[in-house]
Amino acid sequence: MRFFSDNAAPVHPKVLEALAAANGQDTAYDGDALSGRLNAVFSDLFETEVEALWVATGTAANSLALAAMCQPHQGVICHREAHIEQDEAGAPGFFTGGAKLMLLDGEGAKLSPESVEACCRAIRDDVHQVQPAAVSITNASEYGLVYRPDEVAGLAEVCKARGLGLHMDGARFANAVATLGCSPAELTWKAGVDAFSFGFVKNGGMSAEALIFFDREMAADTHYRRKRAGHLQSKGRFLAAQILAMLEDDLWLENAGVANAGAQIIAEAAGDRLLYPVEANEIFIRLSADEAEKLRGAGFDFYDWGEGQARLVTSWNQSAENIRPLAEAIASL
Repeated sequence: MRFFSDNAAPVHPKVLEALAAANGQDTAYDGDALSGRLNAVFSDLFETEVEALWVATGTAANSLALAAMCQPHQGVICHREAHIEQDEAGAPGFFTGGAKLMLLDGEGAKLSPESVEACCRAIRDDVHQVQPAAVSITNASEYGLVYRPDEVAGLAEVCKARGLGLHMDGARFANAVATLGCSPAELTWKAGVDAFSFGFVKNGGMSAEALIFFDREMAADTHYRRKRAGHLQSKGRFLAAQILAMLEDDLWLENAGVANAGAQIIAEAAGDRLLYPVEANEIFIRLSADEAEKLRGAGFDFYDWGEGQARLVTSWNQSAENIRPLAEAIASL
């Protein structure tokens, strides 16, 4: 009955099993056998050599990625409703030593090549103005819309021409891949992404996310930044164990498929209440205060999203049977 956030979902049993299996003696920090497998496993997944680091939160993954791309006097172009702007308490500025977030508009919290180019064009090459060094996009976006490979490539083309790094916040990357049916490579480095935050916690993990660098030279200083930021955990094998369990047999993709399918059940019931197309596991609908109270009175939990709007999020553990009561309740309003 809870549709407030996929962060509230339980940990997948296979992740718990992997944590128990990792509960033996091994080298501390990231020198253990499990952490040592990450580069190879992610390189296989992405079909290219990568540098993979575990961290405990998506905020850390995003901020460390941006710190690798951006000097303190520079800026990061992002959507004004991006998670790094709205929900990370200034962490990107803290990790980068003061870099500015340069905010743009865009339908469904997505950026376009045209908006990024216009932003860059309006900035003088002048010491009085902050110069952009990177672009950050979220896939799926804060409104559950996915960037397709050609859309990412269009942004990457502008970044390359302007000498900017391209970061992708993939807190719900699994949901985007499950929707699109493309390979992880096609949606990231093949489309021009330099650094990538791969989310697992929303999708069945417990306390581990991955930071992936497709430019391995860019990753070199991040090992030091991770330590300085307090994210080099002494028993890192437990973070690596979670990630490896999620990657094994494409559990990450299977879980996302279940969550996406649940979102489609609600979307069909919501009909013209939908504020945006449902392309991942988030549903945004028009809902009056009285209607919201009625749904909550029936035991459904969700997030108010401004006046007369609500956000519902489905999770990996919610079957069609779990979700149909909410769909029917919405349809009957």
